[in-house]
Amino acid sequence: MKFSDYKNLIQESLKKYFDEYSKNSSYSSDVWESMAYTTLLDGKRLRAIMCLEIAKHLGANLIDALPLACSLEIMHAYSLIHDDLPSMDNDDIRRGKPSNHKVYGEAIATLAGDALISFGAQLIIDKMPDYISSKTTLDIVRDYLICAGAKGIVAGQCADIKAENRKINIDNLKYIHKYKTGALFKCSILLGAKFAGADKEILTKLSEYADNFGILFQVYDDIIDCTLTTDELGKTAGKDKLENKVTYVSMYGLDEAKNIFYSLVDKNHDILSELDIKSEIFDEIYNMLIRKVRK
Repeated sequence: MKFSDYKNLIQESLKKYFDEYSKNSSYSSDVWESMAYTTLLDGKRLRAIMCLEIAKHLGANLIDALPLACSLEIMHAYSLIHDDLPSMDNDDIRRGKPSNHKVYGEAIATLAGDALISFGAQLIIDKMPDYISSKTTLDIVRDYLICAGAKGIVAGQCADIKAENRKINIDNLKYIHKYKTGALFKCSILLGAKFAGADKEILTKLSEYADNFGILFQVYDDIIDCTLTTDELGKTAGKDKLENKVTYVSMYGLDEAKNIFYSLVDKNHDILSELDIKSEIFDEIYNMLIRKVRK
């Protein structure tokens, strides 16, 4: 299956789930519309694709894992809606379109983000195949909810807010990005592996892989924020510098930030080799990121 095939499959499934679950919701129809708006905007779908690709390589049925993969995109949408709010990163553009709060207002956008968290968890529970044990299902839902909350994405967001207009050290910066960006990538990879019944040794290796990917993706994001245009990014360019945020580029400089990025890419290639995972999809993801970093 190609990257574009994955994207289409995920997009179609997300539309199907929103149609199914939003029926007979007259009093909350605005919230459902807001939830679907950001979730269905055209994105890379990296988190869902990585979940499915890991699950497939470890022996899981791809179609059975689709609801789990979609739940991760639903969680990602919640984080984007809240991240764009005026009280947070205050961005008016997301994936080349007006941010959720610019379309639906701050109140509905906030409620939509809240509702997406529970919708994602519900989807996992409702659509989990019967052959997956209740223990594994509970473990997956628990990890999912931890990732969404105060020991996951929210922790990173909170640390990011506290760091605004302050000098922070590298440990603070790593903490922010381990949770704000990395937590959901780690959740995506590990939940795909757990769905496939991976053992502790594989989960430990994939945990290291996921941590590395979370950092390298944030370094990538910091680099392109100051090298690409708003049209190329699909969101406001140069925002980190404008808001005086500490990034890998501001801390290390552009050239060293790129070196960190490439080093982490190499480390992750080594981990996949150790696990004997040969994936054209992962190669395509890295090549896609590298092309933008080299611009």
